[in-house]
Amino acid sequence: MGGVEQLQAPRSAAAHPGSDTPKLDRVWQLQEIDGFSKVESVPTAVEYADAAVIGAGIVGLAVAHELNARGLSVCVLERSGIGAGSSGVQPGGVRQQWSTSVNCRLARESAAFYADASERLGSEVPFRLDRCGYLFVAESSAELELLGDNVRIQVAEGVRSRLVTPQEIFDLVPGIVVSEVAGGAWCGDDGYIDRPQSVLPAFARGLDVRIEEVRHIATRGSVWQVGSVVAPVVVVASGLGTADLLRQLGIVLPIEPEARHLFLSDRIAERLLEPLVVSAGRGFAAKHLADGRVLASDLSARGDECGRERWRANIRREIERLLPRLTDVSFPTLISGSYDVTPDHQPILGPLPEHEGLFVAAGFSGHGFMLAPAVARIVADAVIGERLDPALTTLGAERFAENRLVPERQLV
Repeated sequence: MGGVEQLQAPRSAAAHPGSDTPKLDRVWQLQEIDGFSKVESVPTAVEYADAAVIGAGIVGLAVAHELNARGLSVCVLERSGIGAGSSGVQPGGVRQQWSTSVNCRLARESAAFYADASERLGSEVPFRLDRCGYLFVAESSAELELLGDNVRIQVAEGVRSRLVTPQEIFDLVPGIVVSEVAGGAWCGDDGYIDRPQSVLPAFARGLDVRIEEVRHIATRGSVWQVGSVVAPVVVVASGLGTADLLRQLGIVLPIEPEARHLFLSDRIAERLLEPLVVSAGRGFAAKHLADGRVLASDLSARGDECGRERWRANIRREIERLLPRLTDVSFPTLISGSYDVTPDHQPILGPLPEHEGLFVAAGFSGHGFMLAPAVARIVADAVIGERLDPALTTLGAERFAENRLVPERQLV
């Protein structure tokens, strides 16, 4: 899906009151090459914007889009390009099955957004949410009890998940072997975006995106200095780079990198596996993606890529045991990336105490794509002073010092 689109910023950002600095007036080009996005920026002088967002991953772009939609002039600062980090390689999963109420609420709102997001965002490359379902398989009564606890939390938040028997699992996933399965948890509303790499450019449409590495954040009177931009509001959504940036201000956020890996097959025309099937106890997940490739993961895979043959062997063993329809599928491609992980595997959201106008949205632990639309709404509400969503208290940066972590257990 090649091509180049040239976009003009929708309106000039007003100069800072009392300043004679030039207004914002810039053009940027968005190139889509083989499903990935690259931005080429035309430099221009700018001194003021209503808000600056650091990071052009899915969360930063969603926040910037929401702020822009509410009438703020927004400048997005990104060191390399749209989706250049982990957002650019994620496979597009959208699930509502979690073990914490806050994640269920955020995921439910985000899934509703994604249901018609292509039209909402005016995407040049249409995409859709394929509600193929997520199946979590339990192979012991203890695992099934944990899934049952999670389902009760999910249902209380309006998620249409349920426990399923081995026979129901067999009916949902033709060809699955259930002889060692105690049961599972199923949500048919969960699914995958069929063209996930189209989502980021769609959020970016109409935004001013500046290719500029931000190395320092500093106060300048009543505004923040962020690279070449000054703004009264700054949202730091730069993934793994967030902790380093904020440490300069004396803000310590426990965000650490965690290497993650998954395998992809070549494209296969025959449809083999529609739902995502997850066996957390065996550390295995697989799904036939919309583009024809089969995704498979050894969920225990960590560290550098030297373990690839061991991970591939683990996947092969689990396929033969659980999903024999995939036995003849080979997995030549290894995709590697890094999660920005917090101690409780939950994002850090909202205003930073004692730093007026400074907000954070980072530490998503691999869940940014699934939660971005709801996070954008919540952060925008806080920025413009409409309301403070309860999620900002639950997931605020201060929870670590106050020892009130919110551990998320239902991880993939």
